[in-house]
Amino acid sequence: MDKMSRVNVMEQDALGYGEYPYPPAYSLHPGSHMGHSQGSQQQGYPPGYLSQEYPALGYPPQDYRLQDHTADEPCQAFTGAPPASVDNAPPEYQNEFANENNFSDKVIRRAFIRKVYLTLMVQLLITVGIICMFLYWKALKLWVIKTHWFTYALFPVLFILLITLACCSDARRKAPWNFMLLLLFTIVEGLMLGAVSVFYDADAVMWAVGATAFVSVGLTLFSLQTKWDFTTMSGILFVILLALLAFAILCAIIQSFWLQIVYASLGTLVFSIYLVIDTQFMLGGKHKYSLSPEEYIFAALNLYLDIINLFLFILQIIGLTR
Repeated sequence: MDKMSRVNVMEQDALGYGEYPYPPAYSLHPGSHMGHSQGSQQQGYPPGYLSQEYPALGYPPQDYRLQDHTADEPCQAFTGAPPASVDNAPPEYQNEFANENNFSDKVIRRAFIRKVYLTLMVQLLITVGIICMFLYWKALKLWVIKTHWFTYALFPVLFILLITLACCSDARRKAPWNFMLLLLFTIVEGLMLGAVSVFYDADAVMWAVGATAFVSVGLTLFSLQTKWDFTTMSGILFVILLALLAFAILCAIIQSFWLQIVYASLGTLVFSIYLVIDTQFMLGGKHKYSLSPEEYIFAALNLYLDIINLFLFILQIIGLTR
């Protein structure tokens, strides 16, 4: 090798091309210069560098795109594939990824909230309609008062539907079965509430409906604005609920007026907190725990049960005070 060839090889090694120099002119189109093996040998390239032998040996790599090497810098790998997530994205793309993901999450969560409240509104309208039918249809009201088995017969049906919706995830996620089960549960719950309401005056029931609506709207607005995370209190509140059930058994045995007032007041407080917790579960975001956007039936069921229990306890307080 003459002196000039040795100088060229040393310069190419200094640029990081390795044992075999990588000519920029041939890098973008590796198969477009076939038949120039003789010229490549004269320039110091190995035999077959520009023929079909080198692709079989893995030269040049398909994931390399050479830049213009007019400056003294080595070749850099470039796959051409976009970064898969924020973690492995370059710093200049991380803000774009974060904004896109946040926007997508907000859109999905808002659509989820709309579904929940639309479903809840339909449930409450059906329930109020059934209660009004029991209150103002005198023949039905007298029949329910004389037929005691009607109210007790609704309990097992209601319990089976509730267990199905709460425990069977496939049943509450697959349409239209989830809507059918929820509609059937709402009708049975409305029949049971109507059967209970016939033992109260119509104006007392309407006062209870209005008070429940006022409290529910106020607690929902509080859940939207407060910085306190009530979702972490769900375990403690479950223990309090079990204690409240034991207190209900005590009230049924003692039959004290003031004891029943205390029980109804505690029940109103407990299910008011439950309404806040379930609302924050639905909202997600800054709260520690949240529901999946696929669980809109489950979220509507939770809010519906909280409002119904609030109504029953408020109705009991109004009925006792009269």
